Order: sequence, then C-alpha cells, then structure tokens
Amino acid sequence: MKPLSRLKGAISATGRLAPILRSGLIAGVVVAAVTYPLAAVGGLGLKAGADFYDSLPSELKSLPPAQTSYVYASDGKTLLTNFYEEHRKYTPIASISENIRKAIVASEDGRFYEHNGVDAKGIARAFVANHTAGEVSQGASTLTMQYVRMALRDGAQTPSEVMAATEQTPIRKIREARLAIKVEKEMSKTDILERYLNVAYFGHRAYGVFAAAQIFFSKLPQDLTLAESATLAGLVKAPTAYDPAGSDQTAATQRRNYVIDRMAELGYITPAVAETTKKEPIKLKITEPPNDCIAVGKKNNSWGFFCDMFKNWWLSQPAFGANPGEREDNLRRGGYKITTSLDPKVQDIAMEHVTKRQPIGSAYALGEVVVQPGTGLVKAMAVNRTYSLDQAGNGAHTDPKRYGKIKGNYPNTVNPLLGGGNLPGYQAGSTFKIFTMVAALDAGMKMNTWFYAPHRYKSQYFAGWGERGSCGGGHWCPSNASGSMTGNHAMWSGFGKSVNTYFVQLEQKVGADKAVRMAERLGLKWRTDIDKLQASPGKSKTWGSFTLGVADTTPLEMANAYATMAADGKFCEVLPVTGIVKPDGTPAMMEVKGKQVPVATPRCRQEVSKDVARAATDAMRCVTGYGAAKGACGGWSTAPGVYGMVDRPVAGKTGTTDDTRAAWFVGFTKELAAASFMADPDNPFHATGDYNSWKPIETVAYTLKDSLKGKDVQQFTPPSDNILGKKPANLPKMKKKKKN
Repeated sequence: MKPLSRLKGAISATGRLAPILRSGLIAGVVVAAVTYPLAAVGGLGLKAGADFYDSLPSELKSLPPAQTSYVYASDGKTLLTNFYEEHRKYTPIASISENIRKAIVASEDGRFYEHNGVDAKGIARAFVANHTAGEVSQGASTLTMQYVRMALRDGAQTPSEVMAATEQTPIRKIREARLAIKVEKEMSKTDILERYLNVAYFGHRAYGVFAAAQIFFSKLPQDLTLAESATLAGLVKAPTAYDPAGSDQTAATQRRNYVIDRMAELGYITPAVAETTKKEPIKLKITEPPNDCIAVGKKNNSWGFFCDMFKNWWLSQPAFGANPGEREDNLRRGGYKITTSLDPKVQDIAMEHVTKRQPIGSAYALGEVVVQPGTGLVKAMAVNRTYSLDQAGNGAHTDPKRYGKIKGNYPNTVNPLLGGGNLPGYQAGSTFKIFTMVAALDAGMKMNTWFYAPHRYKSQYFAGWGERGSCGGGHWCPSNASGSMTGNHAMWSGFGKSVNTYFVQLEQKVGADKAVRMAERLGLKWRTDIDKLQASPGKSKTWGSFTLGVADTTPLEMANAYATMAADGKFCEVLPVTGIVKPDGTPAMMEVKGKQVPVATPRCRQEVSKDVARAATDAMRCVTGYGAAKGACGGWSTAPGVYGMVDRPVAGKTGTTDDTRAAWFVGFTKELAAASFMADPDNPFHATGDYNSWKPIETVAYTLKDSLKGKDVQQFTPPSDNILGKKPANLPKMKKKKKN
C-alpha cells in the first residue's frame, strides 16, 4: 500500500489510529507526512523501516539554554548593564502566572495534558485540513515536540547541528517525534511546560517568558494579566507577523483574541471573561534591556569606562573559558549575577571633580581612578569623555599628521583611557620615584640614605638615542626642576621635593633593574616595544631614566601600586567584582594552589614588608603637607595643600613629564587610593602646560575628601626605628659659586 493510502486508511479507521501512533516509527512518519510532501515522506520513512528509525538519536542532548548575565554596581541592586545573545532568564513555573501557562497551552497544544508527546487526534485533524487545502495549513507539532526542537537548537555546537535542529525536513520531524515520546516518559507535564516557557521565542530578542514579560510589559512573569498573557502566547507562532509593538496592532489583536477564545473553549476561562478581555486594547510598556557596555544608560554614561574595564578583565580569566572567545560566550550565555566593585557614590564624586576642572569636550583628557587598598577593588573610573561609538560630532584630531583626515577621540570615545585595556597609557613622570624608593628600602637601605643632590648630575648611565639630558661622553645628566632643590637630602626631603638628582643616585646604588622589577611586582605592565625592551633583563640595569617616569602606565595601575603602601605592603591585583553567582545560586569558582575559591576573592600577597611600606608612606606624607612622623621633609613640597583639602592623613606624589606633556597626582589615605592624570591621548606631544598641573592634584584631593565624608579617620602607622638608619655625621656641603 502507498503511504498516502495507508495514512488515509489509518485516519478513516477512527479506533485504530492511536494504537498505530504508539509505534515511534509510524508516529514520526505520520507527523512528517502532515507537514511535508507525501512522496518525500513515503520514500524516506516507511521504506527505511525500523533500521532507519533506530539509527536516530533517542536521547535529548542539549546544553542549558543561554541566559542573560546581569551586571550590578557594588550595592547588588543598581543595574549597570546586561550581556546576552538571547535575552533570557530562567524562571521556575511557580513564579510564572497561571494566565500565561494556560494561554500557551491553549495557543499551541490544546491536548497537551492528554497525549504522550505525539498527538494522534491532532495529526488526524491536521492531515485532513492540509489534504483538503492542498497545502500545509495546520501543523502537527505538539508543545513537547516544539520544546524538543528548541532544546536541540539551543544545544547546537556546530553549524551542521544548527541545521539539523532547524531545517524543514521529514527527518527532523521524525526525530522530534521520537524524542518527544522519550521526553514525556522522563519528565512531568509541568516540567515540560516550564522548560518550554523558558526557551520559547517571543520576538524582540526575548527568549523565554521572563524576557518577554520584561520587554513588552516591563513586569515579572508572575504579574502578567490574562490579556497580556494571551498577547504573548499569540507571538510564539509568528513573532514578526503578530508583533504588537508595530504601528498596526490589528494582527496582534486578532491573534490575541484567538488565544482567548481557545482558552474559553478549553474551559480555562468563562465565555463572559473572554468577551470582556477581548474588548481591552493591547497596552504595552516597552523596555529595551541594555546589552554590553555601549548600552549603559545615558544618565550614568560614565559607567561605560568601568564596564569596559570589567569586560576586559573577564576575558582574561581562565575560570570562564580556555580563550577570550569562550569567555565572552560564557559571559553572554552563562546567566551570571555579577556584582561589581563600582561604587555609584564615589563614581559620581570623581566625575564631578573631573568635569569641574576639565569639562567634557576638551581635547585634553582629565581622568581619575579610585581603588580600595587591601582588596584591589576598583571603586570609580572617571574621565571627561562620553562613552560612545558615535564620533560624528567629535572635534578635530590634534595630531598634525591626522588633522583633517580623521576625527579626534573627544568628546565621544570608547578607548580605555584609564587602563584595563590595550592602550599603553602615558608617561607618569616623578610618580615613578616610588618604585626606586621602595626597591631601595626592600633591599635593606635606610630612610636616612643621604646624597648631595646638585642641580645637574652626571650619572653612571648612558643616554639613550634622542634622550634628553645627554652630556659629555654619551652620559646621561639629568637636572632638577628648580635650583632650590640643590643640597643634601634623605628619602623624606628627596621625595617630598621630587629631587631628580637625588633619586638618580639612589637608583644607581640599588640598581635600575631593581626599580624596574619593583614596578612589575606592584602591578605595572609594559605595553610598548621600547618599554618591553628597556625592561628586559639585559637592558633594565642601564635604564637610568626609569626613575623619572619615562615608561607608559595607566591611572589604574598607579592607583593600585600606591594602594599597596596604604595597605602596609599587601599588593592586590586589580579586581572589578565582589561577587559572581551562577544561575544555580552558587559562586563561580577558580583554582588557586590546587584549591577551588570564588572568582571574586581578592588576590592579594604581602609584596613588601609592612615596615618598608610604612617607611615609604612616611616619605610620601612630605609631599602632601601632612608631614612625616619620623623624618624632616625639608620645609616645602610639591603639593603642600593636599592635606588641608582632604582634612585627614594623606600621602602621595606629583608627577610631570618633559614640557609637562602629562601631569599626574597619586594620593591615598588608609581607606582609598586615587590616581589622576591630564594629557592629550590623541597627541602625547600636545603639552598640557605647567598651569594645568594643579588639576590632577585637586581632583584626587577633593575626591578623597568627599568620598570619605562622615567616616572615621584612620591614621598611618609610622615605620619602626630599625628602617630609619642614622644621619651621617659629615654630609657633603653645597659648593659655593665663585665670584667673577
């Protein structure tokens, strides 16, 4: 008998169809026959027989459906953004309105609670309708079969698997039928419905009922009304055709009313309720869930730079995949709840003080990063830029070679100007003196290490090609910023006054390579070819100018390096998160020394001794006007007003580069460390000028003051006498100039 005759005979024999369909093979072929040309099905299904059927998969192997990852501020409630490919959040059926449960069943599979995965009566009805119409006017897929199809789609790992799950072929229908019967044996109807509701596509990138309720009605699934539920249920069949967000809601209304009528036919609601509900207009409250850093809200646009840093951090973490591609896929599909370290209050304060001193729109960037000592948590990242890809209205590029050819990166940019990305950063000038001082102390040298510092000093180091300060015999001969620095100095006054010729001598004594290695120990990375070369083991011993800050760095790195001193020598890696929780409520884990610990655990180590850190801090107190506990600061410093601005114990360091192309200040209390810089990121030769050097100083000082307002004052612990050393009895005297 031909397949068509056989099917007709089965359909006409009313009492015999259900037993026939209990055979998985016959069920699959019949379902396929309903929706595909019978010649194709006949040639495939019945002729293939049991061998073909048995070769099909019998287990539903699917990955958990992709879920949206939510990224929050440090309070765990303020949403920064989401990451997703398919906007979805798995929701237990107990948290889903009964209205939408019944509406989906009425819309897609009215006999859902009666069949075993393949609906005999439904197939018969669809077959007759399609045969009469001469085309496919009705489908025979049950809700369970639809779930199987979506599960196979979501679990696809290769293009061929995607094709097998979605292509319109008889084989797919037969496979779905077999798997649906298997699923019905292993899962309850409630479980199947729950999973269906969490994977169904409703349009507008909404996968699952949680996303649909949020996008179309800005509410939770448990709060959906009857009319709203029917509207959503009607979308599953054809999300685009029945989209209620379009200008014409006629088709969407008709489809919704059809669902309501079906609910009444099935006895889920009364006819009276159905008629009343159908008279309601479709009332939407559209929400567009943000996706990725670029979608951070306009009101809090400055969060975008922190978000970008967080994303780059995530892509570097082995806990989330073997490579950056896998890690990003995990971020967009993993359904994590991520609580970041960003403190909205501190961020607002930092942004206020940045833009007050250098408004958005200037080619010069003024930026600031705030880090918590002892944890590495990044509390704020502020810069006078708008986080945006749109550069249409940007100013002219300040690099003469690019002027008129491309736009400048102001006011709009997504460049990681503050760190945490792939930009090399900026020269940081005398803020690098911390690395030489800490290296010297770590090597056993004392705070009372005295040198006579002339205005200009002929060092043992040789000048590099094109390096300023070269002198006779190829030597490097740096000089001080002011003649008033000439004289005898120990670490306190040498640091407080930023005496170049003192620190070059200190670097010579401890070794330039030791200063370079200390910078690495405190978190600095070398990103340019020249810095990598100079920092290499073979070259670092001769890198004399390193102590004057000729290498590139970022505010993020510098804030964290100085935070190590505030934390009594405990270095912590930069960390943008305080918690990462998987969909099952357990924390995301990583391996540390053979043990599993939460990924959000601070990664700290005692990098230098407490006494070394306290001694360095004592010298840095000289800079701010707070004054050292154990030494003489020398009567003046480079930022003496900071203590008065902050109004609590504070230490730090100023820094400027050649011709003041960049100006810096890094400051810290026991509670917070902050680094601020000013430069032109598009053109590093575009000098900011000495007249702007106060801006980073004030930005840091007032950010620390306002962020710590109302909090208990914490004191620095002075260093022990053991690390101080003794002042030499006979110090070199300043040479008097000869009279003409």
